[in-house]
Amino acid sequence: MIPQLIRRPKSRGLRLWPVGLVLSLTFITTVGIAAGVFFAGWDLLGARGLKTQRRLDASTLFDLVKLAFGVVAGAGALVALVVAYRRQRVDEDGALREATRLHTERFTTAVSQIGDESAAVRLGGVHALAGLADDAPTDLLRQTCIDVLCAYLRLPYTAEADLPPDDAAARHAYLALREVRHTIIRLIRDRTSVDPEETSVSWQGYDLDFTGVVFDGGDFTGAVFAPGATVSFRDARFSDGTCSFVDACFSGGTVSFGGATFSGGTVIFSQAVFRGGRVDFGATFSGGTVDFRGARFTGATLDFTAATGPAPIDLVQGGGPLPPGLSLPDAWLPPAP
Repeated sequence: MIPQLIRRPKSRGLRLWPVGLVLSLTFITTVGIAAGVFFAGWDLLGARGLKTQRRLDASTLFDLVKLAFGVVAGAGALVALVVAYRRQRVDEDGALREATRLHTERFTTAVSQIGDESAAVRLGGVHALAGLADDAPTDLLRQTCIDVLCAYLRLPYTAEADLPPDDAAARHAYLALREVRHTIIRLIRDRTSVDPEETSVSWQGYDLDFTGVVFDGGDFTGAVFAPGATVSFRDARFSDGTCSFVDACFSGGTVSFGGATFSGGTVIFSQAVFRGGRVDFGATFSGGTVDFRGARFTGATLDFTAATGPAPIDLVQGGGPLPPGLSLPDAWLPPAP
């Protein structure tokens, strides 16, 4: 079953309370605050009562007139403040809608480029989609662009070993398609390896769905699979080339290699850091090289108990104690000393 990756709430547009209700609440709040301040001052000053006057003199009348005008001016200022706030919210929502409209137009163009027969046009569409994700006005729109790039990798793909022999045209088409796919992987690597606090184009924390993808190489060196993200390599097939996770950081997110097949090529996790979270390696190891030399495990759970096939090379060495959080099948456990 393919996990549901998008969990972010959908945008519902601008929602404002009725202006009458807002003004009433504003007046009530203001009067309450004023009354609280008045009685607090009355108590702190130790006042014991008011001096009464039998006749209203000109000075007192003038003070009452100033008080009345002050109340009216304050009420007008409150109304102006509420109206200005609502106008600002409406303007911001209008700007967001306009940015979303322009984003949608550019998105449609980029997607049409990705479906073009020319590899050069597809490459342009890939870079355009990555740029759209960087400029997306909302998290949901950014996630949509990322999903489209991942979906392109999930499209049916013929590996080099399965090409018809002596078919130059098929090989050229394969090399062009591989270049597009590897470019997508590189763009994802570049944007997941930068800290969100350093740049607004970071894709850390966004979901990545590589379910069923055929990897005949690819570079995830230094990528960070951060907390809050769901990264799925379920049923992926690592069949050829070198796929590098060197210095990658699996930090608190949910990463699954369940059902993946390591049948050829080289997959390198050297110097990778597994920090918190859970990584499911319930995969099939039937060939190739999987290298975990120098990997560091810090509070993470790496679960190989559902894995089949021979143990990945360099995963268990020397019969020493297993790193904390590493669960292996009985057949992989090192012999007792």
